[in-house]
Amino acid sequence: MHHRLPLSVAFPLLALAAIVVLGASLGSGSLALSPADVAAAFWSDTPSLARDVVRELRLPRALTAFAVGGLLALSGAVLQVLLRNPLADPYVLGVSGGASVAALLALMLGLPAAGVDGMAALGALAACLLVFALAQGPGGWTPTRLLLTGVVVAAGAGSVVSLLLALGDENQLRGMVFWLLGDLSRSGRWAWLLSLLAAATAVGLALGRHLNVLARGPVQAASVGMEVARLQALLFVGSAVLTGAAVSAAGSIGFVGLVTPHLVRLALGSDHRVVLPASALAGGVLLMAADLAARTLIAPRQLPVGALTALVGVPLFLLLMYRQRP
Repeated sequence: MHHRLPLSVAFPLLALAAIVVLGASLGSGSLALSPADVAAAFWSDTPSLARDVVRELRLPRALTAFAVGGLLALSGAVLQVLLRNPLADPYVLGVSGGASVAALLALMLGLPAAGVDGMAALGALAACLLVFALAQGPGGWTPTRLLLTGVVVAAGAGSVVSLLLALGDENQLRGMVFWLLGDLSRSGRWAWLLSLLAAATAVGLALGRHLNVLARGPVQAASVGMEVARLQALLFVGSAVLTGAAVSAAGSIGFVGLVTPHLVRLALGSDHRVVLPASALAGGVLLMAADLAARTLIAPRQLPVGALTALVGVPLFLLLMYRQRP
């Protein structure tokens, strides 16, 4: 398949970008640290403020941002193949809406952070099952029916979120709004999220050739002996799990799952054995950079990272659409 940028250049560039952005994230903030200070925080066991800031606050947060961005981009790339629609996005299928409703209910009930995360994951799963059940029709489900059902469920969840915000206690509103706009400050589960991202990327690589065939249409995939319905169900549930994990860890962060696979396909072609790992890396770098900007632009105040990704994502997506006109 045609690659616009050599892979021997693309992957080292992405890895270098990840290291550079991670380094900048560890050194930047209300307490500015030099590269030597950051290095000392890792090698020295002497207690210090710099060591605590780097190890306890900035490193977990940056790694969480990388993992969440990678999960969303991977989920978006898979859904775009599954639905054969370049506008498919983890949030279009209502998964994020279900997670948001459940998380806001948990916040209103005053549950601890672990309870909010657990409720968000359950809400994402419930929304996924609801969309899947409603999209069933004569002859199973079709990508169009699934997409339309997802849009309707997402719209319904959006209206429930508005009601919950209207009914919420004033003391809880700021936390609720921050959760809805994406909040990476609750970063205690980065190791689990990175493990999930690595496992999902490995599975994606193993299924890369199958995805290439499926991208040409289910009829063509069935004609070469693929079990299309089983693969489609696996991809749908898998992408919902990845999105649910990302949303429960960081709230709603839009456009990463929509724009990243587009950019990767433009740069590297459409072979999914390349697109999936490159999307995981690029999505991680993108969200780490957005989180760095959210922390530092008007420090010591923090901006919601989801609002920044949308601000960058909307014009970028419109530009991509403009460039791809016939």
